[in-house]
Amino acid sequence: MALYMQISHILKRLRKDFQLSIITLMGVLGIIAIAPYAIYRFSIGNAIVGGADSIVVLSTIVAVHYAWRTGDTVKPGIFLCFILSSTCTLIAINLGINGLFWIYPMILFNFFMVSPTKALIATASVLSILVAYQRLHPQGIFESDYQMMSFLVTSLMAGMVSFIFAYRTNDQRIQLQLLASQDPLTGASNRRCMNDELNIAAANLRRHGISYGVLVMDLDHFKKINDNHGHHVGDQVLIDFVNIIKAASRKEDRLFRFGGEEFLLLLPNTKKHGLQSAARHLHQQVSLNLKSPSGAVTVSIGGAIQRPDERWQEMLQRADERLYLAKSTGRNCIVIEDDVKTPERLSII
Repeated sequence: MALYMQISHILKRLRKDFQLSIITLMGVLGIIAIAPYAIYRFSIGNAIVGGADSIVVLSTIVAVHYAWRTGDTVKPGIFLCFILSSTCTLIAINLGINGLFWIYPMILFNFFMVSPTKALIATASVLSILVAYQRLHPQGIFESDYQMMSFLVTSLMAGMVSFIFAYRTNDQRIQLQLLASQDPLTGASNRRCMNDELNIAAANLRRHGISYGVLVMDLDHFKKINDNHGHHVGDQVLIDFVNIIKAASRKEDRLFRFGGEEFLLLLPNTKKHGLQSAARHLHQQVSLNLKSPSGAVTVSIGGAIQRPDERWQEMLQRADERLYLAKSTGRNCIVIEDDVKTPERLSII
């Protein structure tokens, strides 16, 4: 059962992290493909190429381990791109024509490991070094200039095709991530993303003592705007509201839309006084700047501070209760729980 759970966790992480799955796959394929060659090179006495192959294998193991341990896939990707480019260049110089066959998989590997631009630079650098070496040592790698030009043309074609494919794939992946995490109308993060962030916030409080607060905000009488002026006007009000909140919030604060006109702002490193100050500031900015054809648009706000050893759903429920009280007491006001230990005491601001 423990083994099954561990495998399930690994597969789930690979599904959620595209770049980690790519580095892992490329790493496994690299080790399987290169390790036998390293053994063979040492067996025939070619220590230079055998050592280069061994460096690739060991570097791949280190990079994959680092990516799994830290979740950082950028640094391992750049590291492997540099190692592969350097060792393939060395192998091509040492083995001549036979070593050039490794340039093609290197090109493909690099376009999977790093951004398309970085991979293109790495490819151009390797080819430039090989051409420069050939000019300094005629027939050191290629038997003729024709052979060298044929290799350059095919390598550049492979590089350009890989660049276009990687660029389009990367762009499509970014678009899919935005669609999965962003509200298409306002640009705020969506409810699915909100659940993940609140779960992370609860974990950070338990493990690192980082305090979080939430403000649940609801636009007052928003239905009247849609009924009197049409949904296109209501949509613009929502867009303007998000822009106002983002401009008035800190960079680390995260805004989510999880209802028609209901939004949540997650504030890290925030305690009661900071939450109250943020709520006052946001409430003031909305009152001053948010307009509709009928006049000013107001907002009701409820807030709560994350408590230790509680689920984020409980914090959200408490914030919702404060928002309900704010709306039931006349709207256009703020209700924040006055104290974590005595949440029944409320401050209407």
